[in-house]
Amino acid sequence: MDNKSDEFSREYTRKFLVVIDDTDECDRAVTFAAHRVLRTGGTVALLSIIGNDEFQHWLGVKDVLRAESIEQAEELLEQRAARIRNIGDISVEKIVLEGRKAEQIEKLIERDKQIAILVLASGTSSEGPGPLVSAFAGRGSKALPIPVTIVPGNLSDEDIIALC
Repeated sequence: MDNKSDEFSREYTRKFLVVIDDTDECDRAVTFAAHRVLRTGGTVALLSIIGNDEFQHWLGVKDVLRAESIEQAEELLEQRAARIRNIGDISVEKIVLEGRKAEQIEKLIERDKQIAILVLASGTSSEGPGPLVSAFAGRGSKALPIPVTIVPGNLSDEDIIALC
């Protein structure tokens, strides 16, 4: 291995990006990413996105609603990070962004070249796989520049561990 490759491998840490919300299936994606990182190395990047269209009110109300949304997002991230700590000694990065979900995910992946895999869980309701899975799964030539792993939302921890 030449020095340039060795230098790159020391600086590069593969990240599994998981979009965090308050759904049950989100926990499936977190569990999958955590067990993959535990087995193969890397970091789990937890991303919570707050919608800025919620804040189209008077200025004072907008600021309060935004602050509350950020606080809720940080609480969700911490809950998922605690779950990951229970799984093992895994590096976790927590990120809060504001805007449209798919757009913010694309921008983050473009900015952070260490993000190697987007992990999503499919919804378990009859309404379909979920908006993010639908948004990214059928893109064809406009696909993301990284693989998207879709974890079935009804898998148990044991099922996920067996897959990793």
